[in-house]
Amino acid sequence: MSTVTTSKRSAVLNYFSLFTSLSTLLCCALPSLLVLFGLGASVASMLSFMPWLVTLSRHKQWTFAISGTLIALSFVNAYYIAPRIRATQCSADDPSACEEATKLSRSLLWVSAAIYGVGIFVAYVLGPILARLDNA
Repeated sequence: MSTVTTSKRSAVLNYFSLFTSLSTLLCCALPSLLVLFGLGASVASMLSFMPWLVTLSRHKQWTFAISGTLIALSFVNAYYIAPRIRATQCSADDPSACEEATKLSRSLLWVSAAIYGVGIFVAYVLGPILARLDNA
């Protein structure tokens, strides 16, 4: 497999995991945070502008499962598969190109994982914590 094909596959997987982690943030975390801060009108206008968010939030288990799977596959690709392929396929003319692509790819991956973590926290953990504090 050539370096170009591997780089394209890795980039597509990382960008797709970033996109899905952003969708978890938009569908479930952002509206919850806005309501928490008393910005319910902002949520209403956001949902009228982007009605597809309602569908995503109705199926948030699937949204989070698919996002988590893609992010996990990106981690496997970035830290297990790609280094083995790059070791044999990187160009001797420009060895820094592989290193720069790897750094960018891993940075995008960690940003995706952080966004996903925020989404999980707000969608599943913050509500029970606030309910418990409210009852105390």
